[in-house]
Amino acid sequence: MRFRLPRLSRRQVIAGAVGIVLVAGLVGWAAAPAPKSYRTTDQMLTVRTGPGDTDEVTLDTTLYLPKSASSTAPVPAILLAHGFGGTKQSVKSDAELYAEQGYAVLAWTAQGFGRSTGEIHLDSPDWEVKDAQRLIDWLAARPDIARSGNDPKVAAVGGSYGGALALLLAAQDTRVDAIVPMITWNDLVNVFLPGGVFKKQWAGQFFGASENPRNPQCGRFAADLCRAYLDIATTGKATPAAEALLRKSSPSSVLEKIKAPTLLVQGQVDTLFPLSEGDANARGIAATGTPVRVAWFTGGHDGGTGPQSEVDRLRLLTGQWLDHYLKGNGKAPENSFTYSRVSGLNAQGRGLVTAASKVDTYPGITGPGTTVDLTGPAQPIANPPDGNPAAISSLPLAGLSSLLGSSGLGSGISREIPGQHADFVSAPLGAALDTAGAPRVKIRAASPTGEATLFVKLYDLPSKGTPSIPDGLIAPIRLTGLPKDIADAVPITVILPAVVHRFEAGSRVGITVATADTAYWSPPEPVVYTVAVDGAITLPAATGTPIANPDVIWRWVLAALVAAILLALVIAMLVARGRARRIDRSVDAEHVDTPLVVRGLRKEYKDFVAVSKVDFTVHRGQVVGLLGPNGAGKTTSLRVLMGLTRPTAGEILVFGHRLLPGSPVLSRVGALVEGPGFLPHLTGAQNLELYWRATGRPAADAHFEEAYDIAGLGNAVHRRVKTYSHGMRQRLAIAQAMLGLPELLVLDEPTDGLDPPQIAEMRKVLRRYATGGRAVLVSSHLLAEVEQTCTDVVVMHRGEVVAAGPVEDIVGDSPTVQLDVSDVDEAEKVLGEVAGVRSVAWSGGRGLVIDIDGTPRAEVVAALVRAGVGIDRVTPRRRLEDAFLSLVGGDTKASGERE
Repeated sequence: MRFRLPRLSRRQVIAGAVGIVLVAGLVGWAAAPAPKSYRTTDQMLTVRTGPGDTDEVTLDTTLYLPKSASSTAPVPAILLAHGFGGTKQSVKSDAELYAEQGYAVLAWTAQGFGRSTGEIHLDSPDWEVKDAQRLIDWLAARPDIARSGNDPKVAAVGGSYGGALALLLAAQDTRVDAIVPMITWNDLVNVFLPGGVFKKQWAGQFFGASENPRNPQCGRFAADLCRAYLDIATTGKATPAAEALLRKSSPSSVLEKIKAPTLLVQGQVDTLFPLSEGDANARGIAATGTPVRVAWFTGGHDGGTGPQSEVDRLRLLTGQWLDHYLKGNGKAPENSFTYSRVSGLNAQGRGLVTAASKVDTYPGITGPGTTVDLTGPAQPIANPPDGNPAAISSLPLAGLSSLLGSSGLGSGISREIPGQHADFVSAPLGAALDTAGAPRVKIRAASPTGEATLFVKLYDLPSKGTPSIPDGLIAPIRLTGLPKDIADAVPITVILPAVVHRFEAGSRVGITVATADTAYWSPPEPVVYTVAVDGAITLPAATGTPIANPDVIWRWVLAALVAAILLALVIAMLVARGRARRIDRSVDAEHVDTPLVVRGLRKEYKDFVAVSKVDFTVHRGQVVGLLGPNGAGKTTSLRVLMGLTRPTAGEILVFGHRLLPGSPVLSRVGALVEGPGFLPHLTGAQNLELYWRATGRPAADAHFEEAYDIAGLGNAVHRRVKTYSHGMRQRLAIAQAMLGLPELLVLDEPTDGLDPPQIAEMRKVLRRYATGGRAVLVSSHLLAEVEQTCTDVVVMHRGEVVAAGPVEDIVGDSPTVQLDVSDVDEAEKVLGEVAGVRSVAWSGGRGLVIDIDGTPRAEVVAALVRAGVGIDRVTPRRRLEDAFLSLVGGDTKASGERE
């Protein structure tokens, strides 16, 4: 899981109430990150694996090691596994978080993905699990890793694919001291054939996520898994051999062997691994006395990480678990249960708000609850040939659209086909009804063939608004031995997927039984079934104690601080005049018509210098590209420029005015920094209008029509933002930055998420924007786009400006050549010893870009020929990319690794 901080700073919230002068000292600690307290080492590790350890695979690893770790001060370790289709880079932010907390973190790319060799065996105990054991062996040999007796102190943490690995590893290796498996499976047979019905869309996502030109059908999957998938996808059924293969990679068969204390985190918005999978894992592990804590959250494979309050809650639970079981800190965490539900939209524009609750002991998903009567006669429903057309209940990886739909805050994505479903509904509810668990209902079915495949769905039917399926979850069932007449049918209890949901007063509870669904396999033969519901539905409830939302906690903290702030107010007022006199508010007359001047900018964080010395100017009519490798100081410079953090030294002038918080001159600046943020339930146009009203400026000054043209969304600007793709949100964010046609526009990665035609159009937009006497400063990693878009560039490296000027001048100074060689590795080695060669960078395939710095090309070619390296082509290069590589010495990545 990836964690993000809220977009609105608390400084903004408080400043309007008590004044920025007092608040600066109160929350300034949050403005700047501390320097890194860890170091990283990348290594390709070869391990023995497979049945009988007869095979070898090479795993791409990164070790994050606290700088304090040593043989005299060893630290506990965390094995951090990524999700399916990911790599070690997918968990980079989590690894950094744990390393900052004093853990050694070993992240790796599982075999069959990325740069690691081998095939995908779906967390097989003979393959991926054995790989993880070899990584524990590697950690155990390090003197800087803490030990418990002869074993290393180590936890296994991972989500989805990585979560199952943590469970299977703990069952197979007793050296694991604690595990935190998240949003993962218990039994792959139940996952991909729930109720005996093949979950074709999600299975297709798995097998479509691995590319391999030699096996386009199954990518890098092992041959036995490929055969099983193709057979199940064709017939809709699994053979006993296929089921055995899937169960080999399922924790369900080894739960009794897990002795490592387990924190199970499961997502409530997850059509791939629903809450029932986490419930089965919890019950199986706890049955042997192993400590287990269960946490549900409003996210999952269909809902992401959920709101920030959910991220904070899970981060706290994980920290407590690991700190106790690895470091021995604090008392043993409670084996309690926490869950949450979406309760509304935040009035401050922070998106969804959740209400979390805690229960002392985990009740499971099938506890007692409220019974609600349903009415409706027996009804005929048609199964279409080959399942076409089919109803829509969910879309894999649909994101927060399903979450909004389930919360009653949006329409959701469910669609039923007339004639193919039967509905049974309750009377309007007299009061709100909360459910947390798996609803249960009895149905009866009749079929002329004696068989039926049905899809049973829980609906929330509000008195006002659109019906929705909570979290898009449904129950597929395959029935056999059915009578032809509904009067002879025997009631069958259907356990629906567990949900956490509130039915508001006046809403009706509905059950729909359908014959086909786009996410599942359906029988190819057309047939008409008859279905009925017997009596009532039972909605379980978990009565918990509310957990304070972090936002609520913060408001109480503010209330407690108000008294102290007011007490200090008199003193602050006495010194305010003297402080104001010390702030230089003068205007530099020389630069009153210059959009931006940066002079002697420096930013330090304790003993770490992020920006040492930066000077550059942006004039009217210019589109200036800010370039630099990772760690060059670009982001820090932009944060200072936008007033998000204060410089240690130097100054920034905006039209001659020194940059100060709340300065009126900032109304002449538009910006897109750190990504877009919009209210999902509003349309694009409504978001822009709401943003402009918040500025307090007249609507006529916004130039909305120009902004809509810039966004290029057409009629989509009148659709809700929750339906937008990432690229559409990005274009809307750029339009927002351009509202009011500011004289200086600052954009951070404006083409992120745009497709090639949209990027080409953005080029024209930025060029046109600057020709009217305005100016643009754009930070981007796409060098080719910068070259085609920008008039000037500023290149930063290691906190300093190493070049600045017109693009053609910078490109003209690029002394590089392109070589296509027979052996890239050998050529790099040879060229590294040639005098005068400043840098060598891999350009993909068999290509190298070489900064020869005046060395004759003939000498370079001769050196390679003498070493036996074949040369297919030598091409002089004069591109911005070459100039950039020559200026930064090829140091385009912090790790220096080639991908």
